[in-house]
Amino acid sequence: MRKVALITGAGSGIGRALAVRLAGEGYALALASRTESALDETARLLGDADYYIHPADVADIHQCDDLVAAAASRFSRLDLLAHVAGYAVQASIPDTTPDAWRQSFDVNVAAAYALTRAAWPIFARQSSGLIVNVSSMASIDPFPGFAAYASAKAAVNMLTRVTADEGESIGLRAVAIAPGAVETPMLRSMFDEKMIPRDATLDPDVVAKVIADCAAGRREFESGAVIRVEP
Repeated sequence: MRKVALITGAGSGIGRALAVRLAGEGYALALASRTESALDETARLLGDADYYIHPADVADIHQCDDLVAAAASRFSRLDLLAHVAGYAVQASIPDTTPDAWRQSFDVNVAAAYALTRAAWPIFARQSSGLIVNVSSMASIDPFPGFAAYASAKAAVNMLTRVTADEGESIGLRAVAIAPGAVETPMLRSMFDEKMIPRDATLDPDVVAKVIADCAAGRREFESGAVIRVEP
């Protein structure tokens, strides 16, 4: 049976790398990002994979509901929900605005909750499924200025653990992936190469491979765990 994955943040970075990997493994893909042109760029890398793109701002919980509903309508099942989309601001606590704090939690945590909640009936009907939430090493060892981001990703870790505990009865597993610095547009919007050299960052595909291996059963993990991925 063909597997289906929904990937947020699929327009660049880890999300794009994951889409390419899963396309190569025969997945059907629902790809979400705020920017349609970025999704089009990802789509050009997928060959003859069965996919569709769904521009969405996952900071809006209602758009998360629509995203899952559209994926279920298109493919009738869901095997992997990968919440890769993220938002970070690098600022001290006094300089972190309420809007930036709220956006960090909306994109990183509230979206993970909304997507999980919307997909729950699908996983329950199938008696199977995997949720992968991309966290960060910042949730464990935060870089100065990452109060909002680190706090949000720590909440992602806890949501993943609770999802695993509650999901066990319906065959749902969950895992958080916590990479160190990844060479992505988000990273470079905050840090230049003098602050974080390229040789100190992870290629997005390294993180994508961990996710794909968890989904395929090539990597063992405890449901609810946080898997660290460091350069």
